[in-house]
Amino acid sequence: MAGNTFGSLFKLTTFGESHGAAIGGVIDGCPAGLELDLHMIQKEMNRRKPGQSAIVTQRKEPDSVVFYSGIFEGKTTGVPIGFAIHNTNQKSHDYSHIKETYRPSHADYVYDQKYGHRDYRGGGRSSARETACRVVAGAIAKQLLADIKINAFVSSVGEITLDKNYQELDFSLTESNPVRCPDPAKAAAMEEKIRQIRKEGDTIGGTIMCVIQNVPVGLGEPVFDKLHAELGKAMLSINAVKGFEYGSGFEGAKMKGSEHNDIFNADGTTKTNLSGGIQGGISNGMDIYFNVAFKPVATIMQKQDTINKDGNIVEMQGKGRHDPCVVPRAVPIVEAMAALVLADYYLLNRTIQK
Repeated sequence: MAGNTFGSLFKLTTFGESHGAAIGGVIDGCPAGLELDLHMIQKEMNRRKPGQSAIVTQRKEPDSVVFYSGIFEGKTTGVPIGFAIHNTNQKSHDYSHIKETYRPSHADYVYDQKYGHRDYRGGGRSSARETACRVVAGAIAKQLLADIKINAFVSSVGEITLDKNYQELDFSLTESNPVRCPDPAKAAAMEEKIRQIRKEGDTIGGTIMCVIQNVPVGLGEPVFDKLHAELGKAMLSINAVKGFEYGSGFEGAKMKGSEHNDIFNADGTTKTNLSGGIQGGISNGMDIYFNVAFKPVATIMQKQDTINKDGNIVEMQGKGRHDPCVVPRAVPIVEAMAALVLADYYLLNRTIQK
C-alpha cells in the first residue's frame, strides 16, 4: 500500500490500523535544536481523541504519545522522530458483522477490490484513527512555526451556519464548548442538532474554517507547487472531506474583476483579501483563510441495504461507537495538516535563502 507519506522536507509517514496494537509515525526533516513542549503535543491530542464529550464517539482512548527517537533533553536532534500511540480500547467484535459485508460509502468495497484482503475492524487503515498521527506531527510543526497562528473552528453543522466574518470572532472561545464553534449561541444550536441526529441513529455533516495569521510573504512555489494547491491536497486527504475552498472560493465565480481585485496599500498589504492571503500560489502576507466541507459519517445506526462479498443484497445496521458528526473532532486535524504544509514551505524558503 503506497501513499503513507505526506510532505517534502518536513515529512510524515504514518502506520497502523484502528484496531491494531498501535498507530504511529516517523517525522523526517525536523531541524535539530527545536525545543519541544511535550505537554502542548498531548494537549493537541486531547482535542482530537475520542470520548471527550457526549456528542462524539464514546470509544475511550487516552491517546498518549510515546516518542522513541529524535528528541533528547527536550530538544530535537535532527534525526527521524519516531512515535507511537497504543490502542487500548478496541472492541473488534463490534465489526464482525461486516467481515463479509460492505458498508455503504465506506472504503470496504474498494479496499477488497484493490488489495484482495482487508482489516475490517473499524475500517483498519481507512479509519480516521490514523489522523491522530497527523496531530502529533502538526503539533511539532506548530512549534517550528512559532510566530504563525493557526486557528480552525466549526463554521456549520448541517444547515446551522456561523454568519459572522472571522474577524468578528474571538478564537479563544473555540474550546469553550464541545462543538468548537467560537460563537456561543450558534454552538448551542449546533450541539442540540447533533444530539437530535444521534437520537435518530443518523449522522450529519458540517464545515470547518481555518484562519492562518502572521504568515510571511513568499511561502509557496509557482506552477504545480502552489501553496493553496498543497493546502487543498492536505485537507482533501482527511477522512470524510468532500470540499476545499480558499479566499472568496466559489462565491468569487459570481463576481466581476472590478469587484474581486484586492487593491494594494502603499505598504504591500491589500484593502480587501478575497485572494485569501495567496496570490500566484505564493503567500502575500495577508491572512490565509479557507473552508473544509465534511460529509455525514457513513456509519449510521439505521438499517440499510448493501451487498456482501458474494454480490448478494443484504440488510445491515451500524454497530459500535461512532461520531454522529465528525467536525468537532476534526478541528485539530485541519490545523495540523495546515501546519505540516506551512512547515514544508518554511524549510524550503530557508534552504533557498541560504
